[in-house]
Amino acid sequence: MLAEYRDEISELKQSNAHFARIFNKHNELDEKIKDAEHGRVGMSDMKIETMKKEKLLLKDEMYKMVLEFKKELAK
Repeated sequence: MLAEYRDEISELKQSNAHFARIFNKHNELDEKIKDAEHGRVGMSDMKIETMKKEKLLLKDEMYKMVLEFKKELAK
């Protein structure tokens, strides 16, 4: 996820509690989705799709935060 921003993500996880929370939530959702898709956990398709949408919203939020962080560093 956003591998090209690895350094910025690492810094934000340390310095921004909100970023750290949504990063962790994104990873938790990713694991739950993988477990459901591989049959390790029973879950309806609707629930999986809902979790995928939530995960995408979190990724979008993180991406915006990373871009803002990079913009601030460039000043």
